[in-house]
Amino acid sequence: MAIAVRSVWDPFASLVRQFEGDLGRPTATFRPAADVVRDGADVVVTLELPGVDVENDVDVEVHDGRLVISGTRAEQTSTEENGVLVRETRSGAFRREFGLPEHVTADSVEADYDRGLLKIRVREVAKPKIEPRKIAVRH
Repeated sequence: MAIAVRSVWDPFASLVRQFEGDLGRPTATFRPAADVVRDGADVVVTLELPGVDVENDVDVEVHDGRLVISGTRAEQTSTEENGVLVRETRSGAFRREFGLPEHVTADSVEADYDRGLLKIRVREVAKPKIEPRKIAVRH
């Protein structure tokens, strides 16, 4: 018995097949990518937040020894005549947390947003240097 196999290449089916693992599942929570780099005694945390209204939808706070960045990215809606084949853009609530040394307070944190990147500088993360001091022993 001979089996004939025919293959017709369909670019749309090929594209959709790449994302089949995501299709049919509820939309995953948005989790912005983060880079954490040392800059001298400071640490800079950079989050990718394109399309996010940082003024209204993002909170940066220091709480219980942690840097907490939370917020939401609104769902992007589109009205295409033929519908959406694949949606990779995630939306929804997000929360990223980073541990801080005990001596770091909210006064040590500053945040800037430019071109889709939220940069948070935590000043003086390095432990403060304590100079050795000789203690006189009384007798």
